[in-house]
Amino acid sequence: MKSYSCKLVELSQFTDFVYKLVLKPDQRAEFLAGQYLTVVMGEKDKRPFSIANSPTSDVIELHIGASEHNPYAMEVIEKVKATGELTVEIAAGKAFYREESKRPAILIAGGTGFSYVKSILDYSLTTANKQPIFIYWGVKQPEHLYAHQALVELAKQHSHLTYIPVVEEGSVEGGKTGLVHKAVLSDFVSLEGYDVYIAGRFEMSGAAREDFRAQGIEEAHLYGDAFEFIK
Repeated sequence: MKSYSCKLVELSQFTDFVYKLVLKPDQRAEFLAGQYLTVVMGEKDKRPFSIANSPTSDVIELHIGASEHNPYAMEVIEKVKATGELTVEIAAGKAFYREESKRPAILIAGGTGFSYVKSILDYSLTTANKQPIFIYWGVKQPEHLYAHQALVELAKQHSHLTYIPVVEEGSVEGGKTGLVHKAVLSDFVSLEGYDVYIAGRFEMSGAAREDFRAQGIEEAHLYGDAFEFIK
C-alpha cells in the first residue's frame, strides 16, 4: 500500500454517531471501487475504513461510525479535528467491483457498510456497464438511513437500479423490516448468476454467507472483505 498525507476538507455528521470525513490527499490516490484504506495512528496502529467515493474523484470520503462507546473510531475523528490532517495508506481489499462482469449485481450494506456500497455504486454509474444493480441497505432504525433520499432519487434516474431499504425496528416506505440479508433471500428464489457484494458487521456477513449457500450462491462471485477474516 502507498502512503498519502491528507488535509481535512470536510468533517460533518450524517447522524449522531456517523461522521462524514472528506480528505484531500497530497497526490491522487489510486484504488479500485470497493477497496479500503487504513488510517495511520501509529507505526503499528493502522485502522481500516472503507472508501466511500468513486476512484474517479480527487478526494477521499469516509463514513465513520464513532461514539464514546467506540474509541477505536472516535480517536480518528478526534485526531483529525485536532490536527486537520491524517496519514492514510491505500489501498487494500479483494472485494472490489468487478467492472468487466456482465452479471447483475446485488450490493448489501449493514450500517456504515454503506460506504463500501456507495463507492461501487458511484463508480458503476460512470461506466458503460448497465447490468441490473440491486441495493439493500440494512439499519436498526429508519433515521439511520442517512443517504436514503439520495438513493431514492438515483433509482428514479437510472432504470437499472433498484433500492430496497431494510430496518430492524419500525418501517420505511418502499422498504422491508427485519435483517438485511433475509430481505435478499425473500426477494431472490436463487442467487445463482449474480455478483453479490456485502459489507457490514462480521457476524452479518458470516450469517449471510451461510444462508446464501442454501440459496445457490456461487462463492466465487460473493465478495466481502469480512471473508478474509472469518472462515
